[in-house]
Amino acid sequence: MADLDRQEKILELIRKLPEGFVTTYSDLCPEAPRLPGRILAMNEDKDLPWHRVVRADGSFAQGERQRKLLRKEGIPFAGKRVDMESAHLPREALADLGKV
Repeated sequence: MADLDRQEKILELIRKLPEGFVTTYSDLCPEAPRLPGRILAMNEDKDLPWHRVVRADGSFAQGERQRKLLRKEGIPFAGKRVDMESAHLPREALADLGKV
């Protein structure tokens, strides 16, 4: 898969993430889990729900700003992290989103 195709696929999956759920960088791109972070860092689309992408342990790459946006959507927390058992949309479910 060409790099541009892979980047667009990752952005497409992020755009389809439903409110109330999160996914991880490695769910978006298991073969290169840092790639989604780079793509998000360079993206300027204000409507992209970037805040729904968290680390595998439920922690936040963007700290308090990300936490506030997730809390506003009703994402459940376990301490200072997302409750991944309740809110995580796994890779298999992401694949189904990509088919829609």
